[in-house]
Amino acid sequence: MNTKIMEGLVGARTNMNLTNTPMCVYREARRKGNTAAMERAMGYVSEFCGKAEEYKAEAGKGMEEDAKKAREDAKLQCEEAVQKRGEEREKLEERIDEDRNAANTDTKEPVIYTKTGETVPLEGTLPSEKGAGISVSV
Repeated sequence: MNTKIMEGLVGARTNMNLTNTPMCVYREARRKGNTAAMERAMGYVSEFCGKAEEYKAEAGKGMEEDAKKAREDAKLQCEEAVQKRGEEREKLEERIDEDRNAANTDTKEPVIYTKTGETVPLEGTLPSEKGAGISVSV
């Protein structure tokens, strides 16, 4: 909330509260039939209402400025998020390329995984040729 909004709201509320006194004077003058006092009191009431409208307009301008700033901030955040995602995508693509290059340079030796998760190379022979037994548990 910027100062224009605060000033506008406070000013409008204050001027609307200030209309209470001349309205009381107006009612009293109406009971007595004093038209001159009635006109004078209504002049004050209209003056305070006019000032309240001016403050209301100022608060509206402040709200528009706040909304504009919020839109600009949101736009900047979106742009930053898009840029960050683009950088992440580039890093991911680089990692994928590195993985592909590493996979192409490997000799692609067949391996066996042990119960502990370690790899044992076959060294170009089949397990049946080594005399190793194969067991499959289902």
